Amino acid sequence: MILSVSELLLDVTLAATEGGKMGFTDSVIKFFKDGGPFMFVNLFWLACSLAVALERIVTVVFRYNLPAPPFMEQISKLVRSGNLDRAVKVCGMAPHSPLAKVIRAGLVNANRGEIEVAKAVEEAIIEHSPHVSKRIPWLWSLANIATLVGLVGTIFGLIGTFQALGNVPAEQKQVLLSDGISKAMNNTAFALSIAVICIVFHLFLTSYAKGLVESLELNALKLENLLSRRGGTDPATTELESRAS
Repeated sequence: MILSVSELLLDVTLAATEGGKMGFTDSVIKFFKDGGPFMFVNLFWLACSLAVALERIVTVVFRYNLPAPPFMEQISKLVRSGNLDRAVKVCGMAPHSPLAKVIRAGLVNANRGEIEVAKAVEEAIIEHSPHVSKRIPWLWSLANIATLVGLVGTIFGLIGTFQALGNVPAEQKQVLLSDGISKAMNNTAFALSIAVICIVFHLFLTSYAKGLVESLELNALKLENLLSRRGGTDPATTELESRAS
């Protein structure tokens, strides 16, 4: 039986009214029950997505966080004063920060020449940079998986509905069609919601990690230049300093 537009609108209005009378928990339970088994499959992928996003936020935003300008200013003062041991200890005070590890690698090799310093810094950057963006690409894959699982749930819901319509009396077809469309739409809505959450977290974490790596490379270059000038006197710099005094 083909439903008219008015009948469909009436069904939607009644469903919304019933949903308003139900509590939040009951509405969520009904939402998942109406959606069928693929809703619970996507619930697993949602848990995975939130776990990955939370772990990356804690690690990248908080654990790896080290304000670069004040840190590098402190390191620069110690290097200019020749207190390299103290500079190394300052780096050790932030054992989880990739920036501190890269700077420490350069300071430890400061007395071996510019080439050794450059090699040590480059090796440290290559070693620690991947840890910054680790597991962030998973969020994009999880978004695609959730979307596809929701699509499968939608297709199965529609297939089951249309198969059942041919074996029931005419007065029951409206109820079956309504339930089938509800199952299909629930799967689609839940899957797209998971995808949006994953993409938002992916965008934020990718941007943050990219900025962290760029800061790492920039400050590593600053350290190399600082150490290359250490122990040597630039005539132009000396002249400028004498004029300033």
